[in-house]
Amino acid sequence: MTEESGHRTTSRPTMADIAAEAHVSVKTVSRVVNHEPGVRADTAERVRAVIERVGFRRGDSATTLRQGRTFTIGLVVEDLADPFYSHISAAVEREARIHRYLLVTASAEGSPTRERSVLKGLVARRVDGLVVVPAGETPLADPAVTASRTPVVYLDRPVRSETPVDTVLSDNLGGIRSAVEHLVAHGHRRIGFLGDSADVWTARQRREGFMTTHRDLRLAGSPLVAMGPHTPETVRTALTKWTAGPEPVTAVITGNTRVTIPALTSLHDWATQLSFVAYDDFELSDVVEPPVTVVHQDPAALGQKAAQQLFARLLGDEGPAQTFVLPTRLIVRASGAPRRPGREMRDVSAS
Repeated sequence: MTEESGHRTTSRPTMADIAAEAHVSVKTVSRVVNHEPGVRADTAERVRAVIERVGFRRGDSATTLRQGRTFTIGLVVEDLADPFYSHISAAVEREARIHRYLLVTASAEGSPTRERSVLKGLVARRVDGLVVVPAGETPLADPAVTASRTPVVYLDRPVRSETPVDTVLSDNLGGIRSAVEHLVAHGHRRIGFLGDSADVWTARQRREGFMTTHRDLRLAGSPLVAMGPHTPETVRTALTKWTAGPEPVTAVITGNTRVTIPALTSLHDWATQLSFVAYDDFELSDVVEPPVTVVHQDPAALGQKAAQQLFARLLGDEGPAQTFVLPTRLIVRASGAPRRPGREMRDVSAS
């Protein structure tokens, strides 16, 4: 029973229930559900609002398959074990649950070939839509995926495409700028950037943000950049170079958690006095000594926004493709402040 219409509904709403709720005919509801023409825009919007509110879904699985609706969506990420992608997955699943959809999640393991295989399999199982963290910058070119016309929202990284595609990103440039400006405000003028592999779009974006901010703030010397992938040994190599000479670095910025962990290991082993800002928050960042200042991008917000855009498409939104850039937030702790004068940097592994 609904207060608006007084119409009694079953536990699983029918088209008749939707029609009564929206004050339209069952045929009109059918046209909206099946994306058929002949319905005024304001009427279609009213019907979709009722559908979303009451959670209508077709009960006849054979009819559902004929109409191309399985009430499942797919999510493809780089690495399911990575906490960043775990938060994204949880957020997408929450949105799916709200719409009474099932989420199927898979990992491409950073491989475009694996990604194509996974996507082809999901499309073969008739998922209604896809959220994809692309392994490369080429759009989904598999003929089976393209021919299916399955709605796709790209997340975290864009793809190069002749036609616009729905994309949800973080403000990588602004996030790195906030880290550099924080360190400069604490008096640092020689700052190094430890980035992830330059094969990754987000890593290149953060490198560009560092170099642009370095130039804009007119910091002395050339920007000091070492791209990964990194291990504690490669971090030590970079720090050895950067701390030598009359104008050593006094602070470093890491490009993501995959770089932060080996960097923290190296900084601990070397007993260095360098200040430090990490891109991406991580577990125990507030309890290590000193607590680590981080640029926080919100993976849950990214996943939620991508899922919301996908469901807007599934509910009939045929507007132009959109790109959403979500802001980051600097969480200030203690690691960015100048460290107390102490020992010179030394390689404790040699002692």
